[in-house]
Formats: sequence, C-alpha cells, structure tokens
Amino acid sequence: MEQPENKHWSHQKLRQFGSMSPEEYIDERLNQFREWYDKKATDAKKLYLRMRAVTVVGGAIVPVLINLPIKNIDIAATIISLLVVVFISLESVFHFREQWKNYRATEQLLAKEYFNFVTAEGPYRKLEEKEAFLTFVERVENAIESENASTLNVMTTLSDKKSESKENPKDK
Repeated sequence: MEQPENKHWSHQKLRQFGSMSPEEYIDERLNQFREWYDKKATDAKKLYLRMRAVTVVGGAIVPVLINLPIKNIDIAATIISLLVVVFISLESVFHFREQWKNYRATEQLLAKEYFNFVTAEGPYRKLEEKEAFLTFVERVENAIESENASTLNVMTTLSDKKSESKENPKDK
C-alpha cells in the first residue's frame, strides 16, 4: 500500500530561484489552499448552523416548557437555557459565521483566479505566458494573505469590541 504524500512544508522540494512551473504551482500551492479553504468553510458552516439551530429551537422551547404543568420541568428548561447561552457565547468567541464566509469567499476567489489563468481571461488576457504566471502567483498569494489578515481581524476585533462594550456600558 502506498504511503500518503507528506504535505508538510518542511518536506517541500528544494528549488532554484524562479524555477517553479505553473503546473507545479497550481498542484503544490493553489490546490492545497483551495482544498484547505473548502474544508474549513464546510466545517465552520456546519458548526455555525448546528449551534444556531440549537439556540433558535432552544429559545423557542423554553417559554413553552416553563408553562407546562409537568413535575421538574424547570430543570429541563434550565438545562436548555444553559445550552442556548453556552452556544451563543461560543459563537461570539469563535465567529464560525464569519470564518465560513471568509473561507468560502477565498476558496471561490482562488477558483476564479485559476480559471481566469488557464483560459487566459480577465487580468491574464493579452499577457505573455511568463508575465501571466507571475501575475497569477501574485494575485493568489495576495488573496491568501488578505484572508489571513481578515480572519485575524475578525477574531480579534469582534472580541475586542465586546470587551470594550462590557467595560463602557454608557457608550451604548
């Protein structure tokens, strides 16, 4: 049985300056990131939708439960309320919705760049092959860098705003 290819960066093939072909770049860099962004977007979407469903359903069930004449129903209502609060709190920490949107948008942008490049359309139209490839690499790397900055910004800015609003309740 074949061993899976080791994709860790430390096992990358050493190259001479400027020696990577478009096919190698697409295979080793672009496809790796498209796959990663697709998986992360799918995972974040699943988490967001599951947590959102629990909070919506739980929020709707609790008022009904507390009005039912069933012994110890208040315990079930309390547990469901606790779950709702925990899931809402986790979403405010992990920002699954924003992650899902960022990852999916970046994966789609990388796909668009790929198809524009291989069809010589968009910004690659009328460029020589070498210039088109260098433009392609620059645009892909900029998209990856932009997504990294955006995710970091979302993860820190939203949390910072929530901390500030708790510290300064008069500012609301």
